[in-house]
Order: sequence, then C-alpha cells, then structure tokens
Amino acid sequence: MISLYFLQATPSLLGSLWPLLLMFVVIFFFFIRPQAKKQKEQVKFLESMDKGEEVVTASGLIGRVNKIDGSIVTLAIAEKTFVRVTKGSISKEMTEAYRKSEISATDTPAS
Repeated sequence: MISLYFLQATPSLLGSLWPLLLMFVVIFFFFIRPQAKKQKEQVKFLESMDKGEEVVTASGLIGRVNKIDGSIVTLAIAEKTFVRVTKGSISKEMTEAYRKSEISATDTPAS
C-alpha cells in the first residue's frame, strides 16, 4: 500500500505564523494602545496643573496645589499644613473622580 504521508504539502511559513501575528495585534489593540493613551493623558494633566487646583494623590491625600517647583508639588491639605509630593504621585483618575463626587454632592439637596 502506498503511504499518503509523502503527498501532504508542508505548511507555509506565513500559515504557521498567522496565529502569532493575530495574538500580537490583539494584545496591541487591547492592552498596549489604551495604556499608552492613558499615560499621555496623565502627562498632559500634570503639565496643565496650576496653583490653586484641588487634586488627589495616588495614596488618597486631597489637597490644593500651593506651589509647583519642577517635579515637586506642595499641597495644602489643611490650614497651615503643607505636604510635598512628586508630580508623578498626583492621579488624574482619582482627581476626576473626586471632582465628580464633589459636583454630585453639591447638586443633591440636603434632606
């Protein structure tokens, strides 16, 4: 009996790399691209930060920007109480969430 093993075609290089390329595209569009976009927004937020703005740090401290000196930001967290933090520790996401909660708290009437 003649074996059909020799009649089978060998898979092409492109055909065997297709799943790997597909996985890279999926990882890029679902993980790498959104993370890069978030990072650009964070940098833009930090560059546009001005004195007097109320911000939230990554550790949860809420304070008003008192002074910006390079990469160091001085926050006033209470009257005559100042904390120095790095710009990178100020969170855009937490600041926006805090601002939204402040707006919704002022919009709802007291019972």
